Amino acid sequence: MKTDTQLRNDIQAELTWAPEVKTSDVGVIVKDGVVTLTGHLASHAEKYAIERAVQRVHGVKALAVELTVKLPFDNQRTDADIAMVVECALDWNALVPDDKIQPLVENGWITLAGEVEWGYQRSAAESAVRDLMGVTGVSNLVKVKPKVSPADVEKKIHKALSRQADREAHRLAITVNGSQVTLRGTVHSWTDRDAVQGAAWATPGVTVVVNDLLVDA
Repeated sequence: MKTDTQLRNDIQAELTWAPEVKTSDVGVIVKDGVVTLTGHLASHAEKYAIERAVQRVHGVKALAVELTVKLPFDNQRTDADIAMVVECALDWNALVPDDKIQPLVENGWITLAGEVEWGYQRSAAESAVRDLMGVTGVSNLVKVKPKVSPADVEKKIHKALSRQADREAHRLAITVNGSQVTLRGTVHSWTDRDAVQGAAWATPGVTVVVNDLLVDA
């Protein structure tokens, strides 16, 4: 098991290695495997990239993000300009269904609302706008309401896991309550945790995924 100092060094090395992370001005605090990130960033895209980079590091048990986005003057855009670009980004993304997402922009923060049939469409909408110039944050309130019956959701999730994350499938408890899926158990890494969650979201009939999986570092 890594010490807090070793884990902090690994995180800083990962942030230095990640090409999408431009700044070195990120505070990294580690206590008992729980990581807290602090600092001010120039874009929401970089904030997201930093979060993902830290989650890739083995030994991270939990992550607290206290990063704030403060746009440089040259990167600032009016809410009207951002809203116009957001609308185009959603329209031009082949994975986002037409006329299903309603974006709202306030002080650079994008809130996505609406209903889609699949979890991947909800994720695609967020990905389409997350890296746009002038964005300070994204709240994804899009609901997943599939047309199919959720009766065989659990069976389909198990089948998906056997194809995508077979070594994790036997260590998990999957509870289905209507269209809500709750995942419990332990996985080996944040990547495996994301894979299991992705398999659940990709299953027809799922509208809510409660991810209580623990990373066994």
